[in-house]
Amino acid sequence: MTFALTGARVFDGESTHTDLAVVIDGTHIADVVPAANLAKDIKTRNLNGGLLAPGFIDVQVNGGGGALFNDSPTVECIRRIAESHRKFGTTGMLPSVITDTPDVLAKAIAAVKTARAKNLPGILGIHIEGPFLDVERRGAHDARYIREMTEGDVVQIAGADCGKIMLTLAPNRVPVTLVKALSEKGVLVSLGHSEASGADATRALGAGARAFTHVYNAMSQMSGREPGMVGTALADLESFCGFIADGYHVHETALRVAFAAKPLSRLMLVTDAMPTAAGGPDHFELQGRSVKRVGGKLVLNDGTLAGSNLVMDEAVRYCVGRLDVNLEDALRMASLNPASFLKRDHDLGRIRPGYLANLVHLDDALHVLATWIEGK
Repeated sequence: MTFALTGARVFDGESTHTDLAVVIDGTHIADVVPAANLAKDIKTRNLNGGLLAPGFIDVQVNGGGGALFNDSPTVECIRRIAESHRKFGTTGMLPSVITDTPDVLAKAIAAVKTARAKNLPGILGIHIEGPFLDVERRGAHDARYIREMTEGDVVQIAGADCGKIMLTLAPNRVPVTLVKALSEKGVLVSLGHSEASGADATRALGAGARAFTHVYNAMSQMSGREPGMVGTALADLESFCGFIADGYHVHETALRVAFAAKPLSRLMLVTDAMPTAAGGPDHFELQGRSVKRVGGKLVLNDGTLAGSNLVMDEAVRYCVGRLDVNLEDALRMASLNPASFLKRDHDLGRIRPGYLANLVHLDDALHVLATWIEGK
């Protein structure tokens, strides 16, 4: 089916335009033309204002709508999470499984593989966050399940065959030889949950690590004589940095510093969302521990942050409204930049001919009005 979307400003991933029509043919964008030049026989949908932008891509989604992937590593759980977050503009995501038993990890990988085989909308791969972490910076990860990485783990993860595979690991706990082996096999290695030195992080980057997970949180901080994970992340011009822009995980001044230091093209908005997000309840159980929403943040009984209650359009609004980030820059941080991190910027993150028709329609206050995933 071929149709055209008209009547909204269009942010194409690079700049914003008026009076354009986006022509969709099946799963892809067929053309972007001046609305006045649109063929008269094409079916059109007038969006009546607002902004049409590339759909948001979230590479760290633990749960949403009351569902938690670790608790139920199944296709149905993935569907529920994806459908919940789609209402807030997420048209592509990596379901995230955090540190747990080997059985849970195996089931999570199998579930994502099956979900993609069934063409579940918006599932781009999996984010495996742990269990190869530093117990000193475990955050809400259960210390019982943190362990050393083996060559068998490399084989399992690299051979998962479930789309893009992002793996968060601690560079002071995983040998650079294994980081290199994972990277060479196509795994997107991200550094996090670690008390690593700057030198540790730099060695991992040299071995192929591509990103840093939720920068500032659960990692060694920067000081005058030791850059730590944070300093290394902000100083490195090539690696990607994910940020939880919810007003709780990172102070706004720290975010301003990061955004000033890091190239725009390497900044990614992530939610680290838990079951409370996207319409879920105020509390849930995480591996037998109670997590509750206090104000807008999620905490364990000891006050430790345990993921977030964030959704992607809220993160965009926070950046624009609170941090005075340019709207186009904020939208790139939510779409094109994560697409680039995933090595999918050839077909995601832009509105241009040949790209997948993954789109979000926002009102003038940046709330979601509609989404399309592969034209639907």
